Amino acid sequence: MFIDSSDVGELAPEAQFIMKTKTKMASPASASSEEQLSAFISKFDAKNAVLIRSARKALRKRLPTANELVYDNYNFFVIGYCASERSSDCIVSLAAAASGVGLSFYYGSSLPDPHKLLLGSGSQNRFIRLESAATLADPRVEELIAVAIAQSEKPLPASGKGKLVIRSISKKQKPRRKT
Repeated sequence: MFIDSSDVGELAPEAQFIMKTKTKMASPASASSEEQLSAFISKFDAKNAVLIRSARKALRKRLPTANELVYDNYNFFVIGYCASERSSDCIVSLAAAASGVGLSFYYGSSLPDPHKLLLGSGSQNRFIRLESAATLADPRVEELIAVAIAQSEKPLPASGKGKLVIRSISKKQKPRRKT
């Protein structure tokens, strides 16, 4: 589950305290968003870093008007492609850990999956493991992305360029490289 900084006020007081103490909201004055993103990706081994960069490039090309919401969380590094700056408007995400990179469908449980590509059994999220950025060009994956876009409650903007927004950085994280 993603919680962006604008949602913290809607949480119970105990959850607000946990959210505010466990993660640091990014400071725009500290470094540019692209520099921060580059630093997050550099934590990964070379193979995963190259995959994250190439998959991001492919998704930017496929979803040019989507905002990229970045979370450097405890378990995963995530770049969500969203119709707004709210994580609940996320269509797909790149999710990376030391074990690899996946393409996550935020509302994947509701997607038709005739080719049985989607993994996961949660109530909402489904994902595909990415072996390379070429996986994103697979017509079956393209179809899943197209359906996810069509099912999105908030449509992507018709024109313009999406923003890169660093949402949160966890103080404590699992290693980004295999030990």
